[in-house]
Amino acid sequence: MKLFQAFRQRLPEHKYAINTALLGDTSLLPWSNLGYWQIGQQDYVAACQALADHLAETIHLNSKDKLLDLGCGQGASLLHWQQHYQVQYLAGVELQKTCVTRIQQHLPELNAIYHASFLRLKDIHFPHKFDAVLCLDAAYHNSVPSLLEQIIPVLNSKARIGFHHLVLSERWKTLNSFQKRKYQLLLKSADVNLSDLMPLGALYECLDQFGFIDVQVEDLSESVFAGFARYVQQDLNSKKMVQSVKTSRLDEFKIQMTAKLCRKLFEEGVVRYVQISAKAKH
Repeated sequence: MKLFQAFRQRLPEHKYAINTALLGDTSLLPWSNLGYWQIGQQDYVAACQALADHLAETIHLNSKDKLLDLGCGQGASLLHWQQHYQVQYLAGVELQKTCVTRIQQHLPELNAIYHASFLRLKDIHFPHKFDAVLCLDAAYHNSVPSLLEQIIPVLNSKARIGFHHLVLSERWKTLNSFQKRKYQLLLKSADVNLSDLMPLGALYECLDQFGFIDVQVEDLSESVFAGFARYVQQDLNSKKMVQSVKTSRLDEFKIQMTAKLCRKLFEEGVVRYVQISAKAKH
């Protein structure tokens, strides 16, 4: 789900598997997102928590909410929602079986965890609907309409949603066909389909067509793309990754390539990383 998990050369367990210990998280339920990097931030776990909090605070997540976490990865976000927001009811949906098994072992108090794609929510029999749905650094591997089609049936009245995606900036219009093809291949290497991305105006129209109001879109490219690239280049590389962690060249390669991709996307400014929040109209 996460961008740096998606480079698809002979991955060990699943195409989204990543050795997050290399990035600095050796916990039982580690984070696996790009992080929200503020000036001076040098801690991967803190940056990941900051990205989660930035999203949760935008939709005003609180203890009265029934929350559904889509693409919850290795479980760090679920633990975070429990410990810091004390939500009334918490469920997760995750495609990777190994992650689901680990979450079941180490978060027994979780209300529910479903081994499924969040593009198949209609196949899951949830016991009730949700006040909030979050998808942390994962939704951009699919189109916004396909995500919203699945989310709407599980929402309570006036429920809030929050997720991250990629949008095409105005610079996209200035590219020739060869340059656009280059971006198509570049994004495909990270399991992102160019056809799933849209300009900002079309994104607003899409959310409106699906009946969402109070739409907020915030460009996080500098804090996410540039921040992650800077962390890998300056901090991790200077430490030669994490020396005590058992790793492989493939693990290091995926992280390095993701950092290079993030830096390129940020510097060229054609594809932007955005946070999206909205409220169901009814």
